[in-house]
Amino acid sequence: MISSYIFAVEADLVGERIDKAVTEKCALNSRSAAQKLLDGGAVRVNGIAVTKNYKVRLGDKITVQVPEARELEIKAENIPLDIRYEDSDLLVVNKPKDMVVHPAAGNYDGTLVNALLYHCKDSLSGINGVIRPGIVHRIDKDTSGLIIVAKNDFAHIHLAGQIKAHSFTRQYQSVVYGRIKNESGKIDAPIGRHPVDRKKMTVTTKNSKNAVTHYELVEQFDSFAHLRLTLETGRTHQIRVHMAYIGHPVAGDPVYGPKKVIEYLGGQCLHAGLIGFRHPRTGKYIEIESELPEYFTDFIRRIK
Repeated sequence: MISSYIFAVEADLVGERIDKAVTEKCALNSRSAAQKLLDGGAVRVNGIAVTKNYKVRLGDKITVQVPEARELEIKAENIPLDIRYEDSDLLVVNKPKDMVVHPAAGNYDGTLVNALLYHCKDSLSGINGVIRPGIVHRIDKDTSGLIIVAKNDFAHIHLAGQIKAHSFTRQYQSVVYGRIKNESGKIDAPIGRHPVDRKKMTVTTKNSKNAVTHYELVEQFDSFAHLRLTLETGRTHQIRVHMAYIGHPVAGDPVYGPKKVIEYLGGQCLHAGLIGFRHPRTGKYIEIESELPEYFTDFIRRIK
């Protein structure tokens, strides 16, 4: 079975490459996924196949045919899941620290996706291919907390649209280094790839995307602060990069924090504690909250 998507180019996409337009409109996880569709002739502009370099024009009618996801090669594993909400369209999972979201080099088992394949069987959206079935958004391996999973393409597209429109609520809690001068604030600084270390992100105006993080102080300690942070955008490593940018890196962050890491934390002290969205089928607003995990509360006890 093939899923077909048809859309007309509006002003916000004029001049963009076709692979970017398809990635955004079809809720694909990456441009490489869109480029594969283009290479296979599955994307047509005004009825004509184009290359990935084509710049879209106002009113272009774009048709995309996404083939049914082939049989998943990633194995299902009976790994317990902390499910906080579930229905026929989606589920919200409370991911533990140290669990990788989807298989990648060096992590082909024990991931959230492996567990989801066992729990959901064949009921996962196929938009992001065999490696990331159902995954609408991600959180880092060493970040704990809530993540939403789509069981079908309909739910996936609607949820991804909410994220793009910034109507998807994602609130985190974190402990950061230093003393916070203001009880609340807004960090508005674009994020892109680090020019030297391509595995890192950084605040930059070159090849970047706008990024906005709101924070409020929960409790101040001698050398650390407990913050509540709300994402207005969702860039890779956004909170970690933004907090380091203003001089308050996330405690335990091995990449953006001090060279001397907090070993017993085993990574950054960052928890995705609240997620809110409109149900893709009913339109009802749903908000799910997760309590602070033990590693987080234990760290707060230590620094008190």
